Amino acid sequence: MKTHTLTEACAQTILSTLKDTLSFPHLVKASADPFETLVVTIISQNTADTNTERAFKKLATHFKITPQELASAELNEIEECIRIGGLYQNKARTIQTASKIILEKFGGTLKPISLLPVEEARKALMEIPGVGPKTADVVLLFSLGKPTIPVDTHINRVSRRLGLAPCEGGYEDVRLSLQSFFKPKDYLSVHLLLISHGRKTCKARNPHCNACPVNTYCPSKGVTA
Repeated sequence: MKTHTLTEACAQTILSTLKDTLSFPHLVKASADPFETLVVTIISQNTADTNTERAFKKLATHFKITPQELASAELNEIEECIRIGGLYQNKARTIQTASKIILEKFGGTLKPISLLPVEEARKALMEIPGVGPKTADVVLLFSLGKPTIPVDTHINRVSRRLGLAPCEGGYEDVRLSLQSFFKPKDYLSVHLLLISHGRKTCKARNPHCNACPVNTYCPSKGVTA
């Protein structure tokens, strides 16, 4: 695919059109407790939403979702609770390690991170083993009120196809490109709507270009790469 250029006005039209035609995914709720958001996002890695939700509900039934509770829990009990989410052993270790670090470094709460500038806050979260850019950005956007756009596989694909991000480059290239097109107040909508569009229409294989509400503005119409 060639590199595409897009005007800010066109980007705003795309956003407005998606707002009018799509519903929002709702697994992670805005303003949720930041530690709860962290745990949900760890469980969600490489996992379908339905299994993430089931795993988290089972975990929440057995434990209070706090760093204090999960840091002292038996690891095999956490594993059993989130087994349905897949990769449960690695995820359980990540959850417990994160819990211990938050207890030791931040006094059992992520609130101190909310007082940091966004890039410092991202760095602090990503210093926790197993917490990558996407997980950090989800916590920042949904629960700590920080202006950032988490990039998942759907957003990565859709934003490149629409010309909202460069065809080459990694996670940061996509995130920063998206943020340059939109105002911080719209970051949450951009994140959720691009996911919804990727799931419903702009699929990885056989995208439904003829049914796409923004195909007029898409430089990649008919291209599946």
